[in-house]
Amino acid sequence: MNLKGRRISTNVDDRRGKKAGLGIGIGGAIIVAIIALFMGKDPSSALQNINLGGGTETAYTPTAEEEELATFAKQILAGTEDVWSAEFKKMGKTYVPPKLVLFSNAVQSGCGGASSSTGPFYCSADQSVYIDLSFFSNMQKQFGSAGDFAYAYVIAHEVGHHVQYLLGTLQEAHNQMSRLSETESNKISVRLELQADFYAGVWAHQDNKMFNSLEDGDIEEGLAIASRIGDDYLQKRAKGYTVPENFNHGTSEQRARWLKKGISTGDVKQGDTFSPAYNKL
Repeated sequence: MNLKGRRISTNVDDRRGKKAGLGIGIGGAIIVAIIALFMGKDPSSALQNINLGGGTETAYTPTAEEEELATFAKQILAGTEDVWSAEFKKMGKTYVPPKLVLFSNAVQSGCGGASSSTGPFYCSADQSVYIDLSFFSNMQKQFGSAGDFAYAYVIAHEVGHHVQYLLGTLQEAHNQMSRLSETESNKISVRLELQADFYAGVWAHQDNKMFNSLEDGDIEEGLAIASRIGDDYLQKRAKGYTVPENFNHGTSEQRARWLKKGISTGDVKQGDTFSPAYNKL
């Protein structure tokens, strides 16, 4: 991608090198210790995952490669801010961008605790996108696919979930999922994920229109990683077979197709993944 001279978003909470835990303060820690003693447990164990006052700094020095990735992530976030602000304006709405939280190893979000193994995720409770930058470094090892646009797609997909939140789609889908069986709930999840893929494609289209950011091979990088994070691909890789009723993100073919549709059209209105029959997605 061509990002030379692009602005860097400041809507970032850099928690790298901070312990993930509950910032409950000294008073709260004393209460936890007393409860532990009352229950016959070791207070030090009970306090192990608690940070007094929020995050505790540790000796942490990011590598040059990681700092380069951090700058890249901030530029992509800025691009999503520019694109979605313009798209929401077309709808007569105001775009409120999500915060990007950079963390290392583990993090405490508004949706609960998570580790690096969770992968990048969006939390609607605090309207933030969380990512451990080591995920990008591991993409080549895990999926055999990498590249700057592949990395950008990952961020844009999570921002796509934020777009769904602002439009009310995410809340409505989650309400439906809470009333359905696991199999039917998974189908709603697939629709959400495919739409987030589409929105990532819309961002790429509009970002390129604004800044001429796409270079030769970029789209192929995105489609390659999309096909390698499909449920069928991942299940076959892990188990040697697929269980379609357990799909919750979509097949490789579906994910690549919806991303490509977003890239080719750049039209938010063409991203309805909820109206078509499930077998037509």
